[in-house]
Amino acid sequence: MLSSRMTASELREFVNRTGDFIAAHQLPSGAVPYYRDGVTDPWDHVECAIALDMCGLSDSAARAYRWLAGLQNPDGSWWYTYRDNQPEEPAKDSNHSAYVATGVWYHYLATRDRTFLDEMWPVVENGLCFTLGLQQPTGEVYWSRDPRGNPWPSAPLSGSSCIYLSVVNALKIAHVLGIQRPEWEQAARKLARAIREQPRLFDVHGDNHRGYAMNWYYPILAGLISGERARERITEQWDRFVVDGWGCRCSLDQPWVTVAETCELALALVGIGDMDRANMLLEWALRLQDPDGGFWTGINVDEQLIYPPDEKTTWTAAGVIIASLADTENSLFASL
Repeated sequence: MLSSRMTASELREFVNRTGDFIAAHQLPSGAVPYYRDGVTDPWDHVECAIALDMCGLSDSAARAYRWLAGLQNPDGSWWYTYRDNQPEEPAKDSNHSAYVATGVWYHYLATRDRTFLDEMWPVVENGLCFTLGLQQPTGEVYWSRDPRGNPWPSAPLSGSSCIYLSVVNALKIAHVLGIQRPEWEQAARKLARAIREQPRLFDVHGDNHRGYAMNWYYPILAGLISGERARERITEQWDRFVVDGWGCRCSLDQPWVTVAETCELALALVGIGDMDRANMLLEWALRLQDPDGGFWTGINVDEQLIYPPDEKTTWTAAGVIIASLADTENSLFASL
């Protein structure tokens, strides 16, 4: 990846510098907040841990997962965000609770540490049980539960696609540990069928009218839609979401392009073998790197001003690392 811009040594130097930016923000507890004095949410925290492993900072990644283990709720969930280890937003997100499986599996691929896999299995198992407790008979997975345990009756397509990937990775962990989870296999099949064949089930009560880019490319990124169907899906929406020279919009109702969405779209393109456009997107994203190794979250393309002002998030840097090291033989989702 980025072969047209960097040599292998330049790419490694770039990735290490970006990884150092993330590591510099990790707290002694192991938490990786968005930025200095910011909150930490479990999904973006795992994304940062994955990037740390890809940079060879596996001790830091292990500390990140152990922080999650220490804060997991008895029902297997986590609260939506934390500050100083205290819950900040009282919702329990199904995608957050599942994504730890993807991170732990990637940590195992990076380290081959079977002992750590054994240690984290209860965390992965409990997280998946919470998430799949929100799966509906038709296959979709509701977004969250409130503090009283009531479900939010909406299933985001992007979140459900990511949950599918996490269930698959949890099954891979179970296989290594010699554990059978046929109910997870059934849940993954139901979810995949719903995403591929019944898109009306998703975001029925949400604000999908805003046109989020993630709902466009995440089924491809998660490997649920592939081949010609995936290429057609990309082509149909490309001119709506992609701003030439800048990258991918977060949503159609706002004039800003975000680095994270641009990098995730690049990963989706890697999955269908479109390396030229994937590299092009990444090269556009590099324009928003700061000298300290971090990346600005996004830019208002109408005014060409950084947006949000002065915001460089750790999870944006993580997305750049993951996309920069992807290729058709060794992409994140292909190796997971």
